[in-house]
Amino acid sequence: MTELNLPSYSIETELGNSRSDSAPVPDAISTIPVAQPAPDDKPARPHRRRSWAEPYKIKVVEPLKITTRAERERAIAEAGYNTFLLRSEDVYIDLLTDSGTAAMSDYQWAGMMMGDESYAGSKNFYNLEEKIQKYYGYSYIIPTHQGRGAENILSQILIKPGDYVPGNMYFTTTRLHQELAGGTFVDVIIDEAHDPASLHPFKGNIDLQKLTDTIDRVGAARIPYISVAGTVNMAGGQPMSMANMREVYQIAQRYGIRIILDATRAVENAYFIQQREADYHHQTIAAILREFCAYTDGCTMSGKKDALVNIGGWLALNDPELYEEASNLVVIYEGLHTYGGMAGRDMEAMARGIEESVQDEHIRARVGQVEYLGQKLIDWKIPVVVPIGGHAIYLDAKAFLPHIPQDYFPAQRLAAELYLEAGIRTMERGIVSAGRNKETGDHYYPNLELVRLTIPRRVYTQAHMDLTAEAVEEVYYNRDRLEGLMMIHEPKYLRFFQARFALKSPVS
Repeated sequence: MTELNLPSYSIETELGNSRSDSAPVPDAISTIPVAQPAPDDKPARPHRRRSWAEPYKIKVVEPLKITTRAERERAIAEAGYNTFLLRSEDVYIDLLTDSGTAAMSDYQWAGMMMGDESYAGSKNFYNLEEKIQKYYGYSYIIPTHQGRGAENILSQILIKPGDYVPGNMYFTTTRLHQELAGGTFVDVIIDEAHDPASLHPFKGNIDLQKLTDTIDRVGAARIPYISVAGTVNMAGGQPMSMANMREVYQIAQRYGIRIILDATRAVENAYFIQQREADYHHQTIAAILREFCAYTDGCTMSGKKDALVNIGGWLALNDPELYEEASNLVVIYEGLHTYGGMAGRDMEAMARGIEESVQDEHIRARVGQVEYLGQKLIDWKIPVVVPIGGHAIYLDAKAFLPHIPQDYFPAQRLAAELYLEAGIRTMERGIVSAGRNKETGDHYYPNLELVRLTIPRRVYTQAHMDLTAEAVEEVYYNRDRLEGLMMIHEPKYLRFFQARFALKSPVS
């Protein structure tokens, strides 16, 4: 691989923000100098750091239900030890996902009242289209009910049986759509992404040698596109550098292959570029996002993440012929090409959410809250994926529960125990999520066996993060008491959503 010219990076965070020493620090959270002028009767103030706070205030609250241990034991048993099958009313702090769980702003709620629910040609669609074109830079926009709707349409128009899709680590729904269309996903992410302890600042990078080797092996004609995610969810929310994106683009141009971006958390990726690549310290998030997308030919998007809404997504393309084909398919699977499965009010909320998502103070606080929780766990020597990612903390279940073999689903067991301990719902990202090889029927055994603590945007307070950290520490202290699980029900597709488990003692 080409060696990147990256700034120095430390896993230690500064007031919730990973930054290089040369990065600008906003006035509101700047450090106080070691020695300041002081009156004669006062000693000089010691060196310290000021606290930072979220750039919003709370206007509406939702009461939470606090359950007893006995109630949680019944609930998790009824759910087959699968946190997806818990009732939300039985959950205290819900860190299952950041998908569709954000708190919308007063600006977005006001937009909801301006929904144009016309079946065709809603004005809200044109508002959404304008915002995507402005901030992401793509020419043609096809709204969908959420990201997987866009993945389905993209796979049908581009992938043929026998094709190969190289990418920087799989994502569950993306890979399934590729496989259902007859394609095979090929992981070309750098090796550091599979090491939870590696401090590489851009573990989402594509290994350029792996990519070119794949192209030379299968032939460019059998690669409909290179699948790029920013950030990489299954690697721990790890970002991709602008330098690497640019190099991948140059390879794609040389071979005549498209690049399709999973833009779900591309704003968070832009934040890490701003913090960790020297050339981008003084650029805005909006400018970085626009440049990153310019190295791609289209994107799929779940607006339920970065765009701060509860439902919705889109497929964006620059090729007019592909757009024509996709806009025809959206009518079959989603809805008319000017609403694509969304109400007008939802499109307006998403258009306004896009505006808010690229504001530097918003994304700094969003990632800062994640880093706050992660740093507490690091300080307490609890094994997590480092560097801390943009949307979640990932517990390293292999290191957390080394006595439970991967066949007995240690990450699934750990997620269940966190719920039992404090009513905190998290998600398994390991062998269960990886699924089975469609040819052999054997489990995939990923190197990463993780539990994801996903932080919804603008929802929880610092006190919730403190409680979560304390619950994780308590489970870690008592980890030797935990048994493994056995799977007693397995769905055909995406089994992590609906599989059921029962307690099982580890193999002696």
